[in-house]
Amino acid sequence: MSRDDAVIWYVDVKRRAQDAAPAIRFADARKPLRLFAVMIGAASLAACAQSSVVSQRSQALASRPASIEATRAASSAPRTRVAAARRHTPYASRKTGDTKIASHGVASFYSEAQPTASGEKFDGRELTAAHPTLPFGTRLRVTDVKSGRSVTVRVNDRGPYVPGRIVDVSYSAAQSLGMVGKGVANVRLDVVQ
Repeated sequence: MSRDDAVIWYVDVKRRAQDAAPAIRFADARKPLRLFAVMIGAASLAACAQSSVVSQRSQALASRPASIEATRAASSAPRTRVAAARRHTPYASRKTGDTKIASHGVASFYSEAQPTASGEKFDGRELTAAHPTLPFGTRLRVTDVKSGRSVTVRVNDRGPYVPGRIVDVSYSAAQSLGMVGKGVANVRLDVVQ
């Protein structure tokens, strides 16, 4: 190989290297560029997911007081939270003398002769009541909140099964409370015995 051939060969190799260099450089630059694009995409997806979770929590927390107030307005009977380790005593709240203030809510009455959950025969002339959880034989003072009239009844049945009502009283107890014409009344229940 002559010197001229060597120079031509060197120039030719150099030119091929220069032509190939941008392709190699671009190929080498594509990998970090792809990695950067993937990282930007992942970060934006994470930000979107986090913002939707934050906005959902914010909406839930913002609506919580309103929902609590709506629940309290819809049902005036208090709800009792019970810990798993403790025994459930729904009507053992504050004491006044020898009575315990049990709850406030709507009372109704029933007068049809039907068998009671305690097994005794229903008599509308007795001062009895149906309550969902209190033990049979419990004495309750039922006080009409509006008129102030009260009557003491004995729990001998289960019920009422209408949402929002806390006690069903017998016909004679309803007469004592003055609620026969209305059918229902807002009452306060006090456990006497």
